[in-house]
Amino acid sequence: MTVKDQLKQAVEYRNAYLLALFAAMGSIFYGWDIGLIGGVLSMASFKEYFGLDKKNAAQRADLSGNIVSVLQAGCFFGALAMGYFSGRFGRKVCLIASGVIYLVGSLIQCIVGLGSTQEVGLRVLYFGRFVGGVGVGMVSALVPSYVSECVPKAIRGRCTGMIQLANNIGIMLSFWVNYSASKDIPYGEMQWRVPFICQMIPGVMFTIAMFFLPESPRWLVEHKQYDRAAKTLAFVARKTPDDPVVQQTLQEIKADFEGKQELPVLRQLALMGESRAIALRCFIPSLAMFWQQWTGTNAINYFSPQIFASLGITGTNSGLFATGIYGVVKVISVALVLAFAVEGLGRKRCLIIGGLGQAATMLWIAGYSAIHTSGTVVPASYVSIVAVYLYAIAYCIGFGPLPWVIAGEVAPNHLRTVSLSIAIGVNWLFSFTISKLTPIMLNDIKYGTFLIFGICCVLMSIWAYAFLPETSGYSLEQMKYLFEKDVIVRSLQDAPGGGYFWVVGVRLRLRNSWRKRLLIEMTLATEMTTR
Repeated sequence: MTVKDQLKQAVEYRNAYLLALFAAMGSIFYGWDIGLIGGVLSMASFKEYFGLDKKNAAQRADLSGNIVSVLQAGCFFGALAMGYFSGRFGRKVCLIASGVIYLVGSLIQCIVGLGSTQEVGLRVLYFGRFVGGVGVGMVSALVPSYVSECVPKAIRGRCTGMIQLANNIGIMLSFWVNYSASKDIPYGEMQWRVPFICQMIPGVMFTIAMFFLPESPRWLVEHKQYDRAAKTLAFVARKTPDDPVVQQTLQEIKADFEGKQELPVLRQLALMGESRAIALRCFIPSLAMFWQQWTGTNAINYFSPQIFASLGITGTNSGLFATGIYGVVKVISVALVLAFAVEGLGRKRCLIIGGLGQAATMLWIAGYSAIHTSGTVVPASYVSIVAVYLYAIAYCIGFGPLPWVIAGEVAPNHLRTVSLSIAIGVNWLFSFTISKLTPIMLNDIKYGTFLIFGICCVLMSIWAYAFLPETSGYSLEQMKYLFEKDVIVRSLQDAPGGGYFWVVGVRLRLRNSWRKRLLIEMTLATEMTTR
């Protein structure tokens, strides 16, 4: 598709893009909260205020891990809760509630430590980050399903992938706010409080924007509100509710929900194992989110100043500046991928290319860290710093935006809320695990940290190549046909070099067809002989 065609499509589906843009603003504060804390932890003013400067390296690593990971604990519970609440009250109401809860948690973090001791201040900081994490977990579980259920299939991958773009924008903005605060605000508590205050801005904008967006048409159909569903479908397609295209889409959704409306959560959990195909479709979102965390991306997001310091960039401001450039690289990369690759190359090829690129850069950094242990700057140090930026580009090609796209479109309509809640819960569970372990690993096994993530990137690339069918170009109601049978054969056929596997698949089907025909003929012959 040419740039002219892209622009024409953007005009045609502008309402859908606006809906995805406003909904994805929730991922800005999601990314902001992720990127914020690493820079704050590196500030000397923060360390002094909470007494971290008086602790040894192991104690600081443990406390840093606690401050970072308590957010993920809140996210985990917030994401899981959406399996019930979003099905009961709707996506829109729960998204507004997520913004309010996030703002409450952010406000607590802004005033932490005022009029209290260091120990009490730390406990209040933990509590504020946990409450904010609940809101972040809610929005991370809801936005992928909300966007994928609202937008047309022709742009679904691009719109759902905007979640990762918004996430990266939030991370980038938090990096630069941290850098500016460290450089321009005088030494003192306001130096680290200002970043906490600024994180409330995207939360306010998101909460206000959600009041003007429609409810998910598939949730409305599930609750038999067909007129409202038709209006939402008409809004995103820029047509009238009685337009034949809108009515056809509405009938397809109604047929898919036939006999499955308003299922209780426990019933949805039971139906996830109804058949092999449905179980696979419900499992893939969780696996995609699991892989995303084991790329090691959040290890760099949270602890990038320390990682850049280990590669030879010294000084708090220099480390924060390098981290800010890292954020800019991610935003530009994911924007280009969403514009030209996610629908053009397809989900599968993006995952393979991105996974292999991440593996190569992580393994390089592991090798550099193993050989150069003195901390002195050598020519390979600059190559390693470039490798971190190349890693960011590879992440944005594949396992950054694409797991959100896949998770939002693969699960069955009637089980999507529960499947996505579990998937995002898995995402946050392992984000919690990695954020807790990373500072300890960097302190204890050093290069082994990057080696583990590099090996994981190789494994997830193999999974994307051999076990994931291409999903672009199919409506949500058509996804079931991709997983009915021969999933591995179909996955290999969709992969680069899949022509060979296509021939093998045809031969297997012909052989099976021949065997069935031979069995029928033998049965008929036996019956004739008996007579």
